[in-house]
Formats: sequence, C-alpha cells, structure tokens
Amino acid sequence: MKITAANVEHVARLARLELSDEEKNLFAGQMDAILAYVEKLKELDTDGVLPTSHAVPMENAFREDVTEPPIGTEKALANSPDRADAFYRVPQIIE
Repeated sequence: MKITAANVEHVARLARLELSDEEKNLFAGQMDAILAYVEKLKELDTDGVLPTSHAVPMENAFREDVTEPPIGTEKALANSPDRADAFYRVPQIIE
C-alpha cells in the first residue's frame, strides 16, 4: 500500500495535528518506507520459531506483597512546591 499525503493528512486530522504540506510529504515518505520494510519482513521464514512475549526467558517477577506503615503527611509533602496545611496546592482549573 502506497502512503500518500492525503493518508497522512487524514491521520493528522484524527490526531488533531496541523501539518504543513512539506511535513505531510515527508511523513508520507517515511511511513511508506516503514510499511515497505514490514512487507520485506513478511518474506522471512518463521516456521519452527516459537512465539515469545519477552526477548529474555522470564518467570514470575512479582515480589512478595508486604504491608508497611505509611510514610506520613510531612514526608509525603516534603518536596511539594506549594502546600496548604496538609494538602498539595495546585492551580485552580474550575471556575
């Protein structure tokens, strides 16, 4: 499938991006090259290759769930750029 500037424009519109004509042509060429490479990868013989979810064999990597005491308000707010008593102060966003 050949990617055109019109395809890029459609995707940009969906993503709410504003692109110049030069960017549309640049991205069309780049996306076309990516899809051409994917088509080339389809030519590889993958018979006998097992599907993997990780490049390195892994077993369960979860740690034991241990309950610990909370860190406390003062420590939690220690690096806050602005606070009001025991709360983070943030800019007002609702009128």
